[in-house]
Amino acid sequence: MKIEELIKLVDDAIANVKIAIVSSKQRIFESPHTSWEFTKRSLELEDELEKLNKIREYLLTFSADEDVEEKFSKEELKELLEYLKVMREMRIHEF
Repeated sequence: MKIEELIKLVDDAIANVKIAIVSSKQRIFESPHTSWEFTKRSLELEDELEKLNKIREYLLTFSADEDVEEKFSKEELKELLEYLKVMREMRIHEF
C-alpha cells in the first residue's frame, strides 16, 4: 500500500466524521432530554476529527509513492487501518 492510498482512507474517515459531527450538533436541539448526549457525542467526534487531521498531516510529510510498510510496523499499520475502518464505517448520522 502506498502513502497516497492511506491518505485517501484518512480523507474518507475525515469526511464521515464531519458528517457525524454536523448531524450530532443538529440533534442537540431536538429534545432537552437528549441534548447533553448529543453535545457530548459532538465533542467526542471533534476529538476524533483532530486525531485524524494529525494523522493526515503526518502522512503528508512522506512522499505519496512511498510504501506504507516502510514507515510503519505491521502492528502499527494494522491498528491504524482498523481505526480508519471504524471511523469510515461509523454511521452515527443515520440514527
